[in-house]
Amino acid sequence: MIGEPDFGEQAISKVAEVGISSQLDDVENLDVDIRTNPIQMMQGKVDSVTIAGEGAVMKEDLRVESFELRTGTIAINPGGVLFGKIELTQPADANAKFVLHEDDLNRAFSSDFLRDKLQNLEIQADGKTVPFDITNAKIDLLDEQRLELEADVLLKETNETHHFKTIAKPKVQAQGQRIGLEILSTEAEGLSPELTDALCSTMMEFLDLRNFSLEGMSLTLQQLKMDADRLTLHTTTTIEEFPSA
Repeated sequence: MIGEPDFGEQAISKVAEVGISSQLDDVENLDVDIRTNPIQMMQGKVDSVTIAGEGAVMKEDLRVESFELRTGTIAINPGGVLFGKIELTQPADANAKFVLHEDDLNRAFSSDFLRDKLQNLEIQADGKTVPFDITNAKIDLLDEQRLELEADVLLKETNETHHFKTIAKPKVQAQGQRIGLEILSTEAEGLSPELTDALCSTMMEFLDLRNFSLEGMSLTLQQLKMDADRLTLHTTTTIEEFPSA
């Protein structure tokens, strides 16, 4: 059974916590637990690192309800700790989990960043360029691994606004870098299938995994699970360096 961290472990954990906090726009609760001992630290070894957070606002105003990252043994430069830095001497592997509440996803849709991203869009359909805006975007997480996307789309050439609603199954895409959609059904009167596919792809772009990664870390999505109101992402993570303040 692992006991309480000693003073040295607490000190190095605090260094890591400060560095990670500096990379987040906001976080309600953050805890970093680094397990080692003075002899191992002098040898540049750390048994494990666990990072857990709640209410963290990542890149592009994307909030996650909670996240947790765990490593095995990692190698560090022991001298860096004396200067308030955790310097890896070789990349470290970790597993990470992110839990997003439906409210967090809709919060992202209403953010300035994503509202701007959903304006002045274009798609090639029927041999011509179709300019459009997406407004009032909303996502509902359903049961049985399904979600519902709906929004209004303004077709600029005709100045007509159409409402569309799509039920889809999320899936891992782009070598684990994005969440794609398998469209199950669509209600979109007056809109072509090419346009509705483009609408869905554009709305899901904010779930690019690069928006979840911190400085020096890259994520690869392995599995996603969904239940009522929550989407859980399970990833593998490569850490090139720990974030520093």
